[in-house]
Amino acid sequence: MSATPSPPSRARLLRFAMASAAAVVLAHLVDRWAFVHLADAGLGGSDLGRMMRVMGFLPLWATAGLALALHDWPLRAERGTRAALARGVLLLLGAGLGGLAAELLKLVFRRERPRAHAGEYVFRAWSERPLSTGGLALPSSHALVAWGAAAVLAHMFPRARWVWYALAAGCGWARVAAGAHFVSDVVVSCVVGLLVGEGLWRWHLRRGEEGPGTDGLGRAPGWRRGRASAP
Repeated sequence: MSATPSPPSRARLLRFAMASAAAVVLAHLVDRWAFVHLADAGLGGSDLGRMMRVMGFLPLWATAGLALALHDWPLRAERGTRAALARGVLLLLGAGLGGLAAELLKLVFRRERPRAHAGEYVFRAWSERPLSTGGLALPSSHALVAWGAAAVLAHMFPRARWVWYALAAGCGWARVAAGAHFVSDVVVSCVVGLLVGEGLWRWHLRRGEEGPGTDGLGRAPGWRRGRASAP
């Protein structure tokens, strides 16, 4: 039987808010330096840079979600079609909602790309293309897609969570190195992506979805209180 997830404690929420605020402030302090010293560093054209950028490509996560659904498909006989599709759909939602959040926030913040203004902050007027995100950079859509997917995967496969986080961070690094985004663009993407993933996972638990090899809450065996116990 699945249990309803308990709400996060105030202390945990406060720690997350403080860490997020500090990271965003620090990122703004290094934005100009990073644009001057990291943009066009050669990463974007390398195999590593291309691999990191594709972490923010939504069709990649749609394909991964399909693979998860096919892997879990035998569950339909025991738990029904919804349970068999749950993990694949959840991964796609993490990436997709991350991308949607990025597009909506761009329309709110309206900060343009650093390369267009030699690394200076320039904000588009509301009267100019009010519903177009073309040329806007805050937050990074690629990075937010990657972080939304990584946050969901970190809940599904907690022992490998730092692999997913590293790939998402690498996507943001590649966008900064390409001169397409400020560091603060990708840090904001990280914060929002983690919130998207956390919200989706709690929704998933409230629906009572179970996955293969889990304890009924979608967690791997040995996973307790957000940490993997030693084998």
